[in-house]
Amino acid sequence: MTKSDGIKIISNNRRARHDYELLDSFEAGLVLQGTEIKAIRAHHASLQRSYVQNRDGELWLIEANIAQYEYGNRENHDPTRPRKLLLHRRQINKLIETIQQKGLTLIPTKLYLKGGRAKVEIALARGKRKFDKRQDLAKRDAERHMDRALREKYK
Repeated sequence: MTKSDGIKIISNNRRARHDYELLDSFEAGLVLQGTEIKAIRAHHASLQRSYVQNRDGELWLIEANIAQYEYGNRENHDPTRPRKLLLHRRQINKLIETIQQKGLTLIPTKLYLKGGRAKVEIALARGKRKFDKRQDLAKRDAERHMDRALREKYK
C-alpha cells in the first residue's frame, strides 16, 4: 500500500504480528467525532493495546488512542473513547460467528486514510504461545544471520 494508491498510513500495530497469528484481514470505516479526524491527519493516533469488541451485534474499536486535537476547543474528544466500526451487516455477522465458534479475536493492525476517510484494517487472529513467539524470533535471527553471511561472502 503506497501513497500512489491514495492510502496514507497513520499507525501500524506492529505488536499484533508479534503476539498473534493473523489469519484474515478486513477494512472497516470509523465513526468519528469533530476533531478526531484532524488529530488522525496530524498522525496523533496509536493502536497499541487496542482491540475490537462485539456489543449488541456491532463491532467497536476499544482503547485506540486518538490524541486530543491541540487546536480544538472545549468540545474536544475523549482520546480513548470506544469507536464504532463500519462494515456490511453480512461481514459483521460472519466475524461475530467466527469469533464465537473458533475462539479467535479481532485485532486492529493498521489505521490509515483512504480517499480522505479514516479506515482501520482489522484481522482475525489467534493468540501465539510463548513457544511460538520464541520460534519466530529464532527463525528471524537465523534469516538475518544467513543474509549477513551471504553479503560478506559476495562483497
